[in-house]
Amino acid sequence: MEKAVSSLMTQEIIHDFLDLFGLEREVKKLGDFENYVYETYRNGHPYIMRLTHSSHRSKDEVLSEVDWMRHLNSKGLSVPEVFPSTRGYLVEEILAADNSGFYGCLYAKARGKAVSVRSDEFNVELFRKWGETTGRMHHATKSYKPSAGIRKRSSWDQDELLSVEKYYPSDEMQLVDSAKEVIATISGLPKNSDNYGIIHGDIHSGNFFYDGEQIHVFDFDAASYHWFASDIAIPLYYSIIYRIPASEEAERNRFGQLFLDAFIEGYLKANQLPEGWKEQIPLFLMLRDIVLYAVLYKKIAPEDRDEKLQAMMEEIANRIRNKQPIMNID
Repeated sequence: MEKAVSSLMTQEIIHDFLDLFGLEREVKKLGDFENYVYETYRNGHPYIMRLTHSSHRSKDEVLSEVDWMRHLNSKGLSVPEVFPSTRGYLVEEILAADNSGFYGCLYAKARGKAVSVRSDEFNVELFRKWGETTGRMHHATKSYKPSAGIRKRSSWDQDELLSVEKYYPSDEMQLVDSAKEVIATISGLPKNSDNYGIIHGDIHSGNFFYDGEQIHVFDFDAASYHWFASDIAIPLYYSIIYRIPASEEAERNRFGQLFLDAFIEGYLKANQLPEGWKEQIPLFLMLRDIVLYAVLYKKIAPEDRDEKLQAMMEEIANRIRNKQPIMNID
């Protein structure tokens, strides 16, 4: 989290949100990268409370995210239920010291457990179920219409992180120009109801639990109107970058193809593949590099970047400069 936002998050604000949702004072912080995420409790039962600063999302954006999640839940997807506050609101707001806002939501804790990319469970069977879950989500989203009073979710190109001049080093014009060329190419892709709609936007292995039978997806903060193929590319991207070092290019390509084949096999059980997906995947792999570089540059100050992170950022920057995806698609 940016230091300016961190300075605004106080114990008083956390306790006020706990009171608004009728929760006990005991909390366990689970994350604070883009949102503050806590495991919280009511009568000993665990819930997930997420607090979002207004510099990251508006209240309307949080409400649109929750509305889409409830639609997916109504279609049988294993998406966390969203619970109202004691006042009946799905999103609560508390002002910070500088008059900016924090928005709070309360979710059911997902069933199952996290799967490490290095565990035995990170295998072809999981990749198929991952693909099937994604396909079910895309099929369900085709029938989604925002509820009364809910503002339409933003589209992919409204993401401030695509303003690369703002988040890339000022002396890296080649990096900026290459990123903008990829973004421009994606902007020209055709759209229709079978290849474009609201997607999760970040279904990597850190954003779902697995119970051995079913995948339970959470963290819908990145949801936007986007090409469905991007939701195929992002699991592929993170599975490669988390598991295989950049020095092992041949292994990245081998593993990436294994993952993609199994993921697509599962996807086809739930939804038809979007037209042009295979040609689009490399573009969305490059787009993920562009966005990830921007978010790391924004969220982590230079003095807080360790050697491993600096190496990763330079690896990503080299691919952006060369307009090269993280793997070659067969």
